[in-house]
Amino acid sequence: MDAIKTSSLTKYYGKALGITDMNLTVKQGDFFGFIGPNGAGKSTTIRTLLGLISPTGGSAQILGTDITGQKEELLSRVGYMPSEASFYRNMRVRDIIKFSAGLRRKDCRKEAERLCGRLELDTGKRIRELSLGNRKKVSIVCALQHKPELYILDEPTSGLDPLMQREFYTILKERNLDGATIFVSSHILSEIQHYCKHAAVIRKGRLLASDSTENLGHTDTKRVRLRGVCMPPKLPHIKDIRTDEDSVSFLYGGNPNELLKALSSLKLTDIAILEPDLEEIFMHYYTEEEP
Repeated sequence: MDAIKTSSLTKYYGKALGITDMNLTVKQGDFFGFIGPNGAGKSTTIRTLLGLISPTGGSAQILGTDITGQKEELLSRVGYMPSEASFYRNMRVRDIIKFSAGLRRKDCRKEAERLCGRLELDTGKRIRELSLGNRKKVSIVCALQHKPELYILDEPTSGLDPLMQREFYTILKERNLDGATIFVSSHILSEIQHYCKHAAVIRKGRLLASDSTENLGHTDTKRVRLRGVCMPPKLPHIKDIRTDEDSVSFLYGGNPNELLKALSSLKLTDIAILEPDLEEIFMHYYTEEEP
């Protein structure tokens, strides 16, 4: 069974585009990254999947259930974390967490206590006393404490310091090893590359690519770094040129023999031809011309 399955899922806000013809599949047990900058349609996709907003067209299923039916039963099996969570400012952290568990009619006290300890969250403080990072921790505990089958997390690490980001992903990896499906929306490419097995790239509401993170990072384009010159050779298929006093680097997607021939005439002191990282591939998708 697929954890997430969409078919031509579309959402418009009046005349404004949300998402268009989204065909996305996330297998059960996967650790999946959803990549895109702010405004690309990540949050719209997630809110539509959860039934928080109605689709304009197409269909979607979560854990084998259509998103337009049995919404309450479906949400009890999902741990959702919005990019910006709002809480009652005068409530204490422990009461917010208890309230969240009560909405699912579950006793989550033991797991909530364990999560609060790992995230170093003071449950006695009121929400208004918390920093952005600590409010984010409250949101994490509320999404994870009932140990759902599927986690849908929208920009989950914004506001967390690096140590807490690492601990958060350690917890997610543990849940994934126990069989849960993790779906993480993010614009932080290093997170996706390090933790996710598969990923999809979205731009302007359209899905551009969906594959394993390893395959997304392997293309015909290479990162070429030259030392001893400050300009690249005059060849087509060169972009993203970065220059320094005595060096230059660029992405090259043309014929490798033509590149080597052009480089042989240059007075180089060093050369490196590397696979581009996922961030460079991501920027490649976003700077290509529209079809």
